[in-house]
Amino acid sequence: MTVGTTTIPFGRPMIGDEEREAVAEVLAGTVLSHGPRGHQFEQAFAEFTGAEHAIATASCAAALHLAYLGLGLEPGDEVIVPAQTHVATAHVVVACGATPVFVDCDATGNIDLDAAEAAVTTRTRAISPVHYLGRPVDMERVLTLARKHDLFVVEDCALALGATFDEVHVGLHGDVGCFSFYPVKHITTGEGGMAISRRPDVAERISKQRAFGIDKTVVAERRNSSAYDVELFGLNYRMGELAAALGVEQLKKAPEFIARRKSNYEAICFGLADFPLLELADTGSYARGMSTHYCITAVLVERLAPRRADLIDLLKERGLGVSIHYPRPVPLTSYYRDQRGFRPGQFPVAERISNDSISIPVGPHLADGDAERIVSIVRDAVTELDDGE
Repeated sequence: MTVGTTTIPFGRPMIGDEEREAVAEVLAGTVLSHGPRGHQFEQAFAEFTGAEHAIATASCAAALHLAYLGLGLEPGDEVIVPAQTHVATAHVVVACGATPVFVDCDATGNIDLDAAEAAVTTRTRAISPVHYLGRPVDMERVLTLARKHDLFVVEDCALALGATFDEVHVGLHGDVGCFSFYPVKHITTGEGGMAISRRPDVAERISKQRAFGIDKTVVAERRNSSAYDVELFGLNYRMGELAAALGVEQLKKAPEFIARRKSNYEAICFGLADFPLLELADTGSYARGMSTHYCITAVLVERLAPRRADLIDLLKERGLGVSIHYPRPVPLTSYYRDQRGFRPGQFPVAERISNDSISIPVGPHLADGDAERIVSIVRDAVTELDDGE
């Protein structure tokens, strides 16, 4: 994986001395859970996004599960989800005993809202728009659909920290928005997530249900047996102090990280714009939405698509790490295919992106000159692949 002496991974956590010192400070104390760092991270995240309520969780999947629990999703209910997403978007619906109803995406990878409208039934309780790779969904249309059919809206913002629609941060248009802090996301806490909401009733339920549904959060509040009660069904979905300490410091750097992603994204898109063997998704103008770029989705022309694995090997040999988002549409994974009988051809746009694309890195880990190197590596490798046809 070398180009000269340079290796460019798809992603890398950007951890500095500030994060190390913050974690060491927590380890020097005695509070590893239910402590001040968690509250500090929640407050900072609320300020960053403009949320009234922010609840830190163990993961984005935990935040999504808690969102549905907090909204009262029940067995027999249906939730409309895009086929083109991480499996967690659907799994959390199943975890509530409800049914994910999959719909195709559009050419950008975001949910096809016409298909979503057509999928509504009398059992539909919610819709979960996923801001695919940081590009905001048209939330005006989502909310119009939700109001028309009396649906909850749970926004999956796992890859969209910093993105806005109509100058409002994603996650704040619907009932709940959920974020991921996995190692190569916009910021990281190692593992972790966050739920944000404008609704105090839902935020309170999420906060309690992430800690077993107990009405008191720390030992100091449990002075006698009468001061301890379990009010709700809950789970252990809390974020610890070590992760929160990372999050506090990472969030301070988020504007810089996001700006570097934008610069890298624009440079690489510019360098590949006239390249006929790749089609770049999410490069059109979008006046009402501001993307926060996780990566670039590059779709191979049809004749080269069957050789995507060869291309990935060529890129790796030349020092460039790429990824795929996502290797197959969720309903075509074995679990959902076998349970529900989905078959290839039912989600053609999602299948085209999953089967025929690569994800090109734009993260803040890229060094000066890496964007230009990436353009050169990609163009040369794809051209070599085409010449070998």
